[in-house]
Amino acid sequence: MVFKKLLGSLGVGGPTVDTVLRPGAVVPGGGLSGEVRLRGGSTDSTIEHITLELVAHVEAEHEDGEAEGAVVFERFTVAGGFVLAEGEERDVQFTLTLPWETPVTELYGQDLGIVLGVRTELSVSGARDKGDLDRLTVGPQPAQEAVLEAFGQLGFGFRSADLELGHIGGSGQRLPFYQEIELSPAPQYADRINEIEVTFLAGPDALEVVLEADKRGGRFSGGGDSLGRHTVGHHEVQGRDWATEVDGWIRSLAEAHASYGAHETYGAHETYGAHETYGHGGGHEQHRSGPGMGTVVAAGAAGVAVGVVGGLVAAEVVDEVGDFFEGDEEEEEGDEG
Repeated sequence: MVFKKLLGSLGVGGPTVDTVLRPGAVVPGGGLSGEVRLRGGSTDSTIEHITLELVAHVEAEHEDGEAEGAVVFERFTVAGGFVLAEGEERDVQFTLTLPWETPVTELYGQDLGIVLGVRTELSVSGARDKGDLDRLTVGPQPAQEAVLEAFGQLGFGFRSADLELGHIGGSGQRLPFYQEIELSPAPQYADRINEIEVTFLAGPDALEVVLEADKRGGRFSGGGDSLGRHTVGHHEVQGRDWATEVDGWIRSLAEAHASYGAHETYGAHETYGAHETYGHGGGHEQHRSGPGMGTVVAAGAAGVAVGVVGGLVAAEVVDEVGDFFEGDEEEEEGDEG
């Protein structure tokens, strides 16, 4: 998708910018390619820098409920230090490496309801302006896909996915948020587990799988959350019986006593760095770690269609997030003024 915006804060007749991402999904830790297309305005312009921001729509829990907002989780300067002549057309090619913890937005071509975007900032002769968001599509790494496929083979169903602001205690998490993929239990576990939440924390060498099981209370035992952590090397994906291995993980969770991990909370109206703003902060519990997940995503044991999060179709979520980003930009401009 192409986005274009007349840079109003740069003045009438200023340069315009289009940023075009290469079509198709990228993977965490992989390359994102595209080009920034510049067109000069009515006079020569000194382009100080062109910066691309990776933006995520995240949620946060706090004492008054739940808030939603935008977090910039990476910035890349792709060009700068040149003069764009009057009416000149110039294309800037780029290839960026995504953070390893970049959330997955689709599985088997189905949208999970996670919203990520790329936004362009252009600095011209001391004035800065930001363009609109271009939707970023991210597919799973082989290790992530293997684990999710195993859950599907075991009969688990997809419920929803979201991004939670906060840090998982005891992990090497680098981003200010983490992704949760919520699964309904397979029939063989339905009497003991309400749902499973899966979080992936990927790195260059391995994938940490963080699991939380919401356990049902029984006649002689209480319910609660059971946590597990498992590490999978990227080189270990092939040649393993993942369904059997994941089944063992789930059995351990189902049999374990309820346990709770430390969590970190954020104060209300906290600001994360120069480019990350949020309405409210919240914390979260610590986590760890043919037919298949394709079937899970297509049907969902809970009867919840893919792309439906909290009763909103993914496209509607995108519209709401777009509205938020526009409001966020207006606030930033007001602060600068």
